[in-house]
Amino acid sequence: MCTREEQMQAFGRLLDVLDELRQKCPWDKKQTNESLRPNTIEETYELCDAIVRGDSHDMMKELGDVLMHTCFYAMIAREEGLYDIADVLNAETDKLIFRHPHVYHHSQVGQPKPRPLPYVPEGDQAADDFSKAETSGEVLRNWEQIKLKEKDGNKTVLSGVPASLPSLIKAYRIQDKARNVGFDWQKREDVWKKVHEELAELEAELEREDKERSTDELGDFLFSVINAARLYHLNPENALERTNQKFIRRFNYIEEHSIRAGKPLTQMTLEEMDKLWNEAKENEH
Repeated sequence: MCTREEQMQAFGRLLDVLDELRQKCPWDKKQTNESLRPNTIEETYELCDAIVRGDSHDMMKELGDVLMHTCFYAMIAREEGLYDIADVLNAETDKLIFRHPHVYHHSQVGQPKPRPLPYVPEGDQAADDFSKAETSGEVLRNWEQIKLKEKDGNKTVLSGVPASLPSLIKAYRIQDKARNVGFDWQKREDVWKKVHEELAELEAELEREDKERSTDELGDFLFSVINAARLYHLNPENALERTNQKFIRRFNYIEEHSIRAGKPLTQMTLEEMDKLWNEAKENEH
């Protein structure tokens, strides 16, 4: 592992290379926040994919790509006279200190900076109010309350949930943020009554063949299942992706068998495909 000095040198080297590319590379010269955004989304998903696969080497590579994008956005902001990478890092560090008053004294918050930053704490009250947190749950509850006290922070509890998040992740984050201010089931077992209730309402609308109301009820049912997963400390996004990968493996097994047999999938019966599916399932154990 590298020393802190070596880490800082590596970070400085990245910044130097980015500065040179911005001056000399035709592609880098023309990039804007808007043009980079689709690439950033792609790089983030590639990192998430490496995490799911447990591939540490690919994670290292993808983390570098995400870090490069962070530095690139800061470089563009510097050119526009808005802020630079030091401001980004200082703002993030101040935010972490401010939101962990159980670790840091409030005197460490808001050190003098050369110009105003996007993040500025609003006084020291948060540190006084939330100086004790002995469990991770208490830390998370304090975190949401502290964010509401920050200047330029979230104005409401749910305003911190990005509108562009995928719906499954967004539902989990909405529920989690509501939980952090006490809006949650008193006993997690009680959530199953809600799940069964929403499923019954969905089935009723499907029987009526009302597509609009069925869509609403399907959303309510999925939201309740995600809520149940959260209460049992299961990540629904990770769970669904594991099922996606499992389905892909088993379906690929069927397709590979059909190719070897010279029989297209469209000519196989459902019974034949089910038999191969079960074979693939058995091979996983």
